[in-house]
Amino acid sequence: MGKTDAMPATSLDPVLITGCSSGIGAAAADLLVKAGHTVYATARRPETLTELEAAGARALALDVTSEESMTAAVEKIEAEHGRVGTLVNNAGYGEYGTIEEADLDKVRTMFETNVFGLARMTQLVLPGMRRAGRGRIINIGSMGGRMTFPVGGYYHATKYAVEAISDALRNEVRPFGIDVVLVEPGITQTGFEDNVHASVAEGAGAQADSPYADLLANNAANTTGSYSNRLVATGPESVARTVLKAVEADRPRSRYLLTPAARAMVTARTLGGDRVWDAIVQRQFKH
Repeated sequence: MGKTDAMPATSLDPVLITGCSSGIGAAAADLLVKAGHTVYATARRPETLTELEAAGARALALDVTSEESMTAAVEKIEAEHGRVGTLVNNAGYGEYGTIEEADLDKVRTMFETNVFGLARMTQLVLPGMRRAGRGRIINIGSMGGRMTFPVGGYYHATKYAVEAISDALRNEVRPFGIDVVLVEPGITQTGFEDNVHASVAEGAGAQADSPYADLLANNAANTTGSYSNRLVATGPESVARTVLKAVEADRPRSRYLLTPAARAMVTARTLGGDRVWDAIVQRQFKH
């Protein structure tokens, strides 16, 4: 990035990032610190932030399913800096299973993190940003907010929600000098696939007599294959570089869809319509 299209490192500081215990959040916090930003790296368990703190990040406990925790974190930053300059809504995870068999209590918990936690964090930082007349909200979505695979329907629903929230918010807060950016990673090697396998294994679909047994087995094989394929998957560092670009760009894009494979799949879904997409899914899942 050249000097002509980048803001000074402190212009939209401090940066508050949720979900920094590992993966994209940890990589983004580390990269932004190295770039000279004031970064508050947060996680439910602050003991997981030791390395980021040693690198120069400011560690802070933050549970996006707890109103008290979210409010305390934002109030602490505002007391020290006046407002949160940039919020990176990264915290999230996947709860997988078929629509029929998934545990809806677990699905509700996932929505609390992926959707309502993101929404509440946004509500909490916006008054300070409006007072300052500037700010930036970067939501970590997914290519899964633009297409849907079997067994991941509820997870995809959370990412579709992030798409809708980001689109509405972008036009609501633009007059106040606040930018909204949506980062849509493709398959990213963060341990997410382990969470997918575990959530399916613990669900009703794990029963031997499940009518979806073949589909679930194919999903497990596809997941393992995709995350181990270097031509399809990428590392969290590449997503972190996009977050840095979104933080520093004078006029950031509204969306950053990452990896050629993700762009190809989104294009197939968008331009091909249901019949083409369903044929792709049926071929991949053999169900």
